[in-house]
Amino acid sequence: MTSRARDVGITVAQYGLAVAALAWLLTQFDIGSAVDLLAGVESGTALAVVAVSALGICGRAYSWYAVVRPLAPVRFRTAAGTTLIVNFVNQLLPSRLSGRLAAPFVLRSQTGMAYSDAAAASALHTGIFALYYGVAATAGLVLAVPLLRVELLLLLALATSLYFAAGLTILLGGLNLSYLDRFIGWLSGAAARVPRVGEKLAARLDGLLAFTDSSTATFRRLAGEPGVWLRYAVGWTVDLVLAPGVRVGLLLGSFGVAFEPLVAVPLYLLVAYAVTLLPLTPGGIGVTEATATAVFVALGVPAEVVVPVVFVDRFLSIYLPSLAGWYPSVRLDVASLTTE
Repeated sequence: MTSRARDVGITVAQYGLAVAALAWLLTQFDIGSAVDLLAGVESGTALAVVAVSALGICGRAYSWYAVVRPLAPVRFRTAAGTTLIVNFVNQLLPSRLSGRLAAPFVLRSQTGMAYSDAAAASALHTGIFALYYGVAATAGLVLAVPLLRVELLLLLALATSLYFAAGLTILLGGLNLSYLDRFIGWLSGAAARVPRVGEKLAARLDGLLAFTDSSTATFRRLAGEPGVWLRYAVGWTVDLVLAPGVRVGLLLGSFGVAFEPLVAVPLYLLVAYAVTLLPLTPGGIGVTEATATAVFVALGVPAEVVVPVVFVDRFLSIYLPSLAGWYPSVRLDVASLTTE
């Protein structure tokens, strides 16, 4: 089997899993009843849900602003555009982290900063995100331990641990990227002896040496600023704790479901959505909703209520911002999407 055929097969399997998960969800509730529930939401509640969702997107943009502002005099609007484009790309690739690989190119196009700085800022953003997410999801997992089945606990524990692993790997790697210098230098010397193309290859590798030095210096400077971590924490909390907690709390209350303790809702959401890091389906579509449904049903929320709540929450926090990211993505300066 060729690598191309294998890649196509994996992609088909991932989309097939997404369809299967969504099909399973459709068997867990009555669509007509769900539509009636959503139609019965009062206008004041609906406006509050939309308002807090917009606030959440602003918090997400502010987290990008927190890591980019020390490097370039960017406007908040630029950070918001970067957020929407990265969200859009995330829904096209299997894992949340794989989608963020495009972030340095997006930042370079949006701000004009050097690629080494854009790579450092993007890596730090991803590392902090993963570390904060791991801590908060662990808190939710601990609260849910007495209520969830063992197999679901193991899946969520695996996903949560991957956040810690990813965050620590990125942070430690970013701080010590210069350790690659000796290896790159050896490759440059070996490449120089290649007939005809050796000098060009060596020049490319020497340029990579300069990149690692510059990117490491930028990463260390950003990671060493407490203000970056604090400002990021503000945006992250608004986006992933405040907005979803209030949104889901309002919807549950509107549907007549009392959830105790209400303050734990955002923690349960974080652990329920942790599977988006696993490269199971593009953007976690289907699998994430199915896992969140299983978690909240185990917590005592009826399936006919939690399914529309989860879909509304995911639509307002993930899918709608991702769709909005399509427009700025087509306006990217393609010529700047290079490391040169």
